Amino acid sequence: MLRLMRDHATSWLIKIILGAIVIVFVFWGVGNFREQKASQIAFVNGEPITSVEYREAYNKLVQQYRQFGADLNQDMIKRLEKQALDGLIDQSLLRQEAERLNIRVSNDELAETIMEMQVFQTDGAFNNRLYRNLLNNNRLTPEAFEELQRDSMLINKLRSLIMNSIRISDNEAAEWFKWNDASVNIEYVLFESSKYKDIEPSPEEVKAFFEEKKESYKTKPKVKAQFLHFKPDAYKSKVEIADEEIQDYYDSNPKEFKTEKTVSARHILLKLDKNSEPEIAEEKKTKILEILDKAKGGEDFAELAKIYSEGPTKVKGGDLGEFKKGAMVKPFSDKAFSMNPGDISDPVRTSFGWHIIKVEKVNEAGTLSLDDAKEKITKKLTDDKTKDIAYDEAEKVYDSFFEGDDLAKLAEAQGIEIKTTDFFTRSGPAKDVKNRSKFASVAFKLSPKEMSEIEDFDDGYYLVQVIEKLPEKTEEFENVEKKVRRDLIKEKQDEKANKEASEFLTAVKGAGSLAEESEKAGMTSKFTDFFKRNASIPDIGYEREIAKAAFNLSNETKFSEHVIKGRKGYYVIAFKERKEPEDFEKEKEKVKERLLQQKKFKTFDVWVSQLKDKSEITIEPDFLN
Repeated sequence: MLRLMRDHATSWLIKIILGAIVIVFVFWGVGNFREQKASQIAFVNGEPITSVEYREAYNKLVQQYRQFGADLNQDMIKRLEKQALDGLIDQSLLRQEAERLNIRVSNDELAETIMEMQVFQTDGAFNNRLYRNLLNNNRLTPEAFEELQRDSMLINKLRSLIMNSIRISDNEAAEWFKWNDASVNIEYVLFESSKYKDIEPSPEEVKAFFEEKKESYKTKPKVKAQFLHFKPDAYKSKVEIADEEIQDYYDSNPKEFKTEKTVSARHILLKLDKNSEPEIAEEKKTKILEILDKAKGGEDFAELAKIYSEGPTKVKGGDLGEFKKGAMVKPFSDKAFSMNPGDISDPVRTSFGWHIIKVEKVNEAGTLSLDDAKEKITKKLTDDKTKDIAYDEAEKVYDSFFEGDDLAKLAEAQGIEIKTTDFFTRSGPAKDVKNRSKFASVAFKLSPKEMSEIEDFDDGYYLVQVIEKLPEKTEEFENVEKKVRRDLIKEKQDEKANKEASEFLTAVKGAGSLAEESEKAGMTSKFTDFFKRNASIPDIGYEREIAKAAFNLSNETKFSEHVIKGRKGYYVIAFKERKEPEDFEKEKEKVKERLLQQKKFKTFDVWVSQLKDKSEITIEPDFLN
């Protein structure tokens, strides 16, 4: 059957399929399947995990993280490194356990699953040419891909075996609903640490504080390195793209060249909260109808938007530019995409308020022709080939390097430019490197004279060799005296706030009234609105310890046992009121489904942890340090 598949199949975006596989094999790295030097970094019951697998898994996590536009700091890099290795270990354990339990995926099951994947289909039918081209474009053989898919299905079967026996009773759901949806409000007084301004420590106190806290005033470890950078752009002159390659890519990736329908429009918005009183809503509607009369009467729509619109596009005459249907809220999109160029809509109500829409241009959905797509395809294929050449050049140097070699001399012998950094911390070199944090992460794992494997730092491939390392050391007092003084003042402010808050709480407990003691102390107590356990506290913000203490209070235990430290200082809190949730029957099925999923994942995690405890797992010393 698998041979039949390979004779009658095609492909489109293998990354989509790999994304599906990642649901189970969260940290599986596919990579380029080159023949590389691959050191073994860990063993799971004797089964090795290689540095190549780890690098691919780590890179995948980094790419996922960056999709959200976030920068990688050193703490996040360390977490992702550990996450990648933990995922590979779990993957090995699960595969081994599935095999031990004699769980199997037959060739027929595998074939049926792959043939049903839409990305390998044309007009609803499995397409061998698409399948093979897609795999080839991602340096995967059918055999390699099928093995990945088989392992994924194997682990899915194991998950199902463990999870499908889990149940949630009505009593469990009711108890959780009562616990999770209860809400309280409290009375509180805040002793702000920053309000204590009269603290002036002596030079002797500052010096003594430094001696006591020396570990807090250390220089950061530093590294100096030299590196080779193999930039793909440098190899463009070596690349030629044949017309046949362009045609083949166009045929293999049809969805890439489909264009969605878009609309260009302007709008006038009168803001209205979705919970506004009916009178206010009607008032806004009357006003928007008056504006509509002006627009349909021939007055310039853009000028009307500048005068009347309450939205952020007011200054641009209500211009929204070109947008896809899913880019706007549904009522707005539904109306805009039903209109013709030049049309002005009747008022449309959304969660933002009342809108009038004027459509200026409609771009119908379609498919780019080969001629129109040629430039884009050529660039894509050129980029892929230059990356391959850059990697090959890096690999030549990597293969010629022997332990103890000087990378600079090796580069000079081969006529390659080498760069040397200044000493840098874990934030990375100050220049010449795009992904500074990733460069630093690699460099800090190397010993002096040790060279890295081939690393992808987002702008090409790198070989890094550490020249020298400087360990952390305690700063001289004179260099950090001002910082030490600030830290001591802050600590004394904190101590004073804690002391006064504790004395105040004792007095409150004796009097039985937070408000009365506040008045005596010349302070004013405040009340929050109702809040739930895991929600932000009105007027205070998200303070986990305050919320935890608040839900332990009652009419019998009105005051917290101790003062509570928050971000601004120390809080004294008193119970005011508690609300128990209602309508469990109405929410029961949703609650049970939510709890069921949580319980399934928790049960599976516990089972995996137990599996780890019974297994022999070894990691190379200092690998993640």
